[in-house]
Amino acid sequence: QVQLVESGGGLVQAGGSLRLSCTASGRAFSTYVMAWFRQAPGKEREKVAIISWRGGTTNYVDSVKGRFTISRDNAKNMVYLEMNSLKPEDTAVYYCAARLGQIAGDAASFDYWGQGTQVTVSS
Repeated sequence: QVQLVESGGGLVQAGGSLRLSCTASGRAFSTYVMAWFRQAPGKEREKVAIISWRGGTTNYVDSVKGRFTISRDNAKNMVYLEMNSLKPEDTAVYYCAARLGQIAGDAASFDYWGQGTQVTVSS
């Protein structure tokens, strides 16, 4: 089992940057595929970025490619989401999630979730 806690959200102006962190506790963190999802009011939860268990493979939703970077430090049980050139449409609650198996899948396929951290981008 894995427990996840996100941090780093906040209010930022358009064009600014934020770095989200996800602290994981529990056994065998390095065996989990990790992802960042986001959910804006009235919208479905969207997978933003995903990273393989060793960090060698990453994928992003088209809307954040070139602006967001997901990374992990297995020695520290941490996952990060570096967000640059933020836009008002990036405003959402951001969630860290973990699963075993393939570097793929929608929200239903992820077994463990954090409580979320709010990111608000003002225009």
